[in-house]
Amino acid sequence: MPIFAKLEICRDATPRSAAMNMAIDEALVEAAKVPTIRFYRWKSPALSFGYFGKFADVVNYVTKRDLVRRWTGGGIVFHGDDLTYSIIIPATEPAFGESPKSIYQKVHYALRDALAANGGRAELAAMGGDATLRRPRTARCAAPSNVCFANGRKVAGAAQRRTHAGLLHQGSIQLATGPVRVAAAIGHVDLGNGLAERFARELSEVRNEKSLSNSLVERAEKIAEQKYNTQTWLQRR
Repeated sequence: MPIFAKLEICRDATPRSAAMNMAIDEALVEAAKVPTIRFYRWKSPALSFGYFGKFADVVNYVTKRDLVRRWTGGGIVFHGDDLTYSIIIPATEPAFGESPKSIYQKVHYALRDALAANGGRAELAAMGGDATLRRPRTARCAAPSNVCFANGRKVAGAAQRRTHAGLLHQGSIQLATGPVRVAAAIGHVDLGNGLAERFARELSEVRNEKSLSNSLVERAEKIAEQKYNTQTWLQRR
């Protein structure tokens, strides 16, 4: 069954800085009235690392990539060739009341089915032993080797942040060839051929396209300036 009764889809085709991408996600948590999925792009090769990650683990990439500390947890993720998305669940939605693990699992079941519909093979491995699923805000994977995707089998992962306004689920689907892993899912994946559309379809049967409003982008610019673009935030740990 689809997770949401209704879903708004934002295809943010404008390549943005790492700080702005994080800030827009946070602004959407503040403003979204219905569940929303945003697919977005990066202005230049970027690296994001989790809220609990150590700046010392990524300092060697300062001159090589656009660095940003995420509001969500998790480890180090390289961006540029990946399909990056965020799902925002307002606090007024029934799904908001579910556990982080349950939401994580349902989203990745939807992703697994989208991959299958996209001509790939994927099966979700047992999730009980995956610490990321149990504690999505931890930095268990934080290491400068992008260990969350390093073995060539795991192709998708995500992390969450819950506030009084809603839940933010940020995910990345990495380009890969051969056997891949989708948050512990084994199979083959092609990021082309309408994967984003199929993913959204698995999440909800009722979907509406939307664009980012000027006021939301302006709010995100302020968040980026005050938070994600600052050295205080980047090097807080």
